[in-house]
Amino acid sequence: MAKSKGIIKIEGTVEDLTFYKQEGVYYVRKKGGIDKSRIAKDANFVRTRENNSEFGGSGKSGKLLRTALGTMVFKAKDNRLTSRLLQVMSRVKSFDAVSARGNRNVAQGITTPEGKQALKGFDFNGKAELNSVLYANYDLDTTTGVITLNTVIPAEQILFPQGATHVSFQGAVLALDFGTEESEVAYSNIVNLPLNLTPTNITLTPTSVPTGTGQQFFLLMVSFYQQVNGVQYSLKNEEYNVLNIIEIV
Repeated sequence: MAKSKGIIKIEGTVEDLTFYKQEGVYYVRKKGGIDKSRIAKDANFVRTRENNSEFGGSGKSGKLLRTALGTMVFKAKDNRLTSRLLQVMSRVKSFDAVSARGNRNVAQGITTPEGKQALKGFDFNGKAELNSVLYANYDLDTTTGVITLNTVIPAEQILFPQGATHVSFQGAVLALDFGTEESEVAYSNIVNLPLNLTPTNITLTPTSVPTGTGQQFFLLMVSFYQQVNGVQYSLKNEEYNVLNIIEIV
């Protein structure tokens, strides 16, 4: 694999060379590998087909989770979210002790304590992790979905980016069945606070508590804003925002 240092930036395939961009850098590599038709039929590649099937299922489950959360994900994500979530979903899948090899899936893996633990605490924005931003305790009632943070001092217990003047908190409850692909999400109220030294109690109450088959996911979002002439603006395309799965039941 080689880097391109010239002034011409190409993306795509030209004869036997593939040009692509990754994290702002242009690369080129030679096409190669085993023919797809051979992988699909040859008995020597049965393990490869099994791995590919499970890999595809894990990717589909990651997309399902992202889509089910709606606009929340768009407000707090990094450019590696898809690949990071795929990696975690693959771990969740590995805890499926029921399905045959090649058919192990996230829907079964997430029913186990180990599968839930693998996904719990996942940060949709790897550049803004909850444990690195919020230094205040919070309580979650999984029956009501209510998240409470008592006597939070924003300027002292939140690591906020330069230029931020306000912070917002919001919770969500997601009911998601990876098997049937059915989902329902309910969002809480938004609590917006100035980044000052005033102790404040925060209560985030979802509009409902979605139930059904599958699992319930409880999430907490922290967003930053800069106020100018009475109007609050998101900071730098929302790249400092936090979205974390705080619990799965």
